[in-house]
Amino acid sequence: MNKSLRLVLSKGGLAVLFLAASPGLAQQQSGDNAVQLAREYERTGEHEKAAYLFGRLRTEEQVAPNILPDYLAALQGLKRDKEAEKLIKRAQRQRPDDLTLGVTLGQVFEKAGNASAAQKQWERVLLQLTSAQVVPVATEFQKAALPDWAARTYLRGRELVKNETEFAPQLIQLYTQSGQTDKLMSETLRLVQENEQQLPFVRNMLQNSLQEDKDFAALEKELLGLVQKNPDRGVYSELLLWLQVQRRDFSGALVQAKALDRRSRADGQRVLEVAEIARRNKDYESAISGYEYIVREYRGRAYYALARQRLVQTREEQVRTTYPVNVTQLRSLLQDYQQVLADLGRTPETAPVLRSMAALMAFQLDEKEAAIKLLKEVIDMPRASLDVVDQAKIDLADIYLLRAEPWEATLLYSQVEKSHKDTPLGYDAKLRNARLSYFAGDFKLAQSHLDILKQATSREIANDAMQLSLLITDNTAMDTAGVALRDYAAVEQLVFQNKIPEALRGLDALLQKYPGHALQDEAWFLKAQLLRRTGDYPAALATLESITGNPKYDVLSDDALFLAASIQEENLKDFGQAQQLYNQVLVKYPGSIYVAEARKRFRKLRGDVVN
Repeated sequence: MNKSLRLVLSKGGLAVLFLAASPGLAQQQSGDNAVQLAREYERTGEHEKAAYLFGRLRTEEQVAPNILPDYLAALQGLKRDKEAEKLIKRAQRQRPDDLTLGVTLGQVFEKAGNASAAQKQWERVLLQLTSAQVVPVATEFQKAALPDWAARTYLRGRELVKNETEFAPQLIQLYTQSGQTDKLMSETLRLVQENEQQLPFVRNMLQNSLQEDKDFAALEKELLGLVQKNPDRGVYSELLLWLQVQRRDFSGALVQAKALDRRSRADGQRVLEVAEIARRNKDYESAISGYEYIVREYRGRAYYALARQRLVQTREEQVRTTYPVNVTQLRSLLQDYQQVLADLGRTPETAPVLRSMAALMAFQLDEKEAAIKLLKEVIDMPRASLDVVDQAKIDLADIYLLRAEPWEATLLYSQVEKSHKDTPLGYDAKLRNARLSYFAGDFKLAQSHLDILKQATSREIANDAMQLSLLITDNTAMDTAGVALRDYAAVEQLVFQNKIPEALRGLDALLQKYPGHALQDEAWFLKAQLLRRTGDYPAALATLESITGNPKYDVLSDDALFLAASIQEENLKDFGQAQQLYNQVLVKYPGSIYVAEARKRFRKLRGDVVN
């Protein structure tokens, strides 16, 4: 036997022994079967056998694109670096126009420990590059986990085609993946400067890559300069508007929205969009400013009537969430609603005004009969849309629940469920039906509704359903009758009915009756929220300390800490204490849902962000 045959035999390679012993068989197996067998050896890490089989193929077969990678892997697995280098060079002689082989050769040098040779080889590839080879070579660099060389390839290609935005999407993708935000921002701005149609792509890439406030701030500064230098280029205002909304700087976003509306003669549409986003994010001052602008500047235009409605609704929401609630201001808002109806008429378009008036009268001013009359007017209104009618039915059901008439309430909720099956409005009605069952202490029925709602398409409804479901599950696991939970549900019904003093007495009784119960932290947290609503901020903070000061209540600790920080900031105006508490949220609860908002508020209080 020759030396190579004895070597293979010592490895236990019987298949290879037969191949070596019989030239006829070797020739027969030099086709697909031999290649498949070699690949199988390489896949299982048997590099010696794989290299032997690949080595017996003809030269042109060894360097074929479908065989070369496996043969190279086998040689490198055996650390036969010189043979690997010769293999790639033979492939280059066979395919001199394939520059991706030059990338592979550099990898061979690098794996052999010769980094300088690898760098020189890759530089040589870039020098030989043609415009047609840019994408395949850059792709090969990316496969090799060499993103910087891939970027250099695209930049070299840009020089070759003499186009400053060529390969911009590829470069943006690379900079996004590697976290090179400075280069990413430069590329995105260059791209939209040349092609405004790329704005959606640019926004998407920036949203995926910009994480830190400093990155947003740097981009905003750059865009502000571009807007000032190029007032006629709407694309910069569009991008700046988007960025300011991302940062929740709605006052700044309104400035850009106004400029875009004037340029496009959109009758205030962009301003309305920003105002709506600000309202949903509870920035009532910015929302009100936007609605007032539309009412003032676009009287009688397409969005005027809606802005009039939203303006009063937002003012009401602001008053209702500023504790303690000012009843005098609420009655003044009721007059504002009446003035809107006097100016715009009682039509299907102003039906939301009637609904808002009814909710204000029923829940805040205890005028339930007048509220019911308004809602029935909406329900019976000719040409009113089904959505508006069913929303009014839900409102009416809520008022029946206020009046302790659960059967009337569930009847209306069920009607809306049926008429809006598998829609957000239908899910909302089902959630309210579940809550009604929960208030009544029928936890099994409530859970049957909630199990369906956990799969709802509306994330907000699904989350609310999940929270209520967990509350029921956690507090009926040991206490199957749910005795304590029934008392707690009765308190929550009092809160829904806006009977705050009664609810506070109910919580005190519950805490005394069930000391150490799993519901204790829930009761404390709800009590703190209600004390805040009454304006007793010191008592609210003291109650929250019952949660934050006891490691047993870790589930609600981040909620309690964030609420305490909010009270310090928004109600007591103790910004130093608020900043400390927000920082505690960040340090103690890095996985909390409040982290993003706590970080934003902490940095604002520290002076990092100027809105």
